[in-house]
Amino acid sequence: MATNTQVLFKSHPDGMPSPENFEIVTQETPALEDGQFLLENVYLSLDPYMRGRMNAARSYAKPVDIDDVMTGRTIAEVVESRDYSWQPGDKVLSTSGWQEYAVSRAKGLTRLDPEDLPLTIRLGVLGMPGLTAYTGLLNIGKPQPGETLVVAAATGPVGSTVGQIAKIKGARAVGIAGGPEKTRALTDEFGFDVGLDHREPDFAEKLAEACPDGIDIYFENVGGHVWRAVFPLLNDFARVPVCGQIAHTSAIEPPPDPDHVPELMRGILSKRLTLRGFIVTDFADQSGAFQRDMKGWLREGRVKYREDIVDGLENAPGAFIGLLKGRNFGKLIVRIGDKT
Repeated sequence: MATNTQVLFKSHPDGMPSPENFEIVTQETPALEDGQFLLENVYLSLDPYMRGRMNAARSYAKPVDIDDVMTGRTIAEVVESRDYSWQPGDKVLSTSGWQEYAVSRAKGLTRLDPEDLPLTIRLGVLGMPGLTAYTGLLNIGKPQPGETLVVAAATGPVGSTVGQIAKIKGARAVGIAGGPEKTRALTDEFGFDVGLDHREPDFAEKLAEACPDGIDIYFENVGGHVWRAVFPLLNDFARVPVCGQIAHTSAIEPPPDPDHVPELMRGILSKRLTLRGFIVTDFADQSGAFQRDMKGWLREGRVKYREDIVDGLENAPGAFIGLLKGRNFGKLIVRIGDKT
């Protein structure tokens, strides 16, 4: 009987999460029943949406209950099976969460067939973040040749994919990130036309210089001072897919800013802006088209990606907190086991 290390959710954060909001425990895995199999998690995806699942407030997804295993997508391997259709060694994409092992049935799992692409990209550019970028940009942003797109958190798995798809569609891509290393990667590695550092004191002025013809699409991942710099530059009929607000995710009270609602509403009206929030599941029926297109772009070298891999399940809480503070560079993944 395998012992199973788990990371449990122990308390609701007051602002930014801390290690005290988690507890690492070890227990035996239960015996399998007919129709079940045992998964050994190999890779765990850490994503910003998890912070919202730590709140008790009503949202688009059920919060994680206190003392439950933290939620999360994993790449796992079947190590024992009492389901004839699943054999030891089969690789799957699952939602097993922050733990070494999970007892599962077939419902909700995706079998991963051997391909010429690395397994880990199913958690990033070929997984939920990539599908988020693809569907949000193409359905709401609708990039056209010659238009200007701006995206923040642009070296993350969503933002970097947004910019590269925009380039494939003929648009001009301006990426915003934090720090000179990430800013250089936007142009040198991901092929953006311009990379800007939102930490620089003259960031708003540099954004305006980088967008002399205004902004046609702003893919919103961040909020905060980046949104305030973008908003005056939006063109008539600009489109704003709203994917995230990481600058406000851990806020415990409204920011001490003046009331910007009248300005926002006036701009929406006078410029005929489209602002639409979306969740990746809104476009789940486009998963097949996404898989086809993204696999082609990856094999052709038209889309590039970066991964930030942390070893050890015990390091997941610290890595997740670092994610919310912008410390990672690329898709953040925890390597749990030594299987590949």
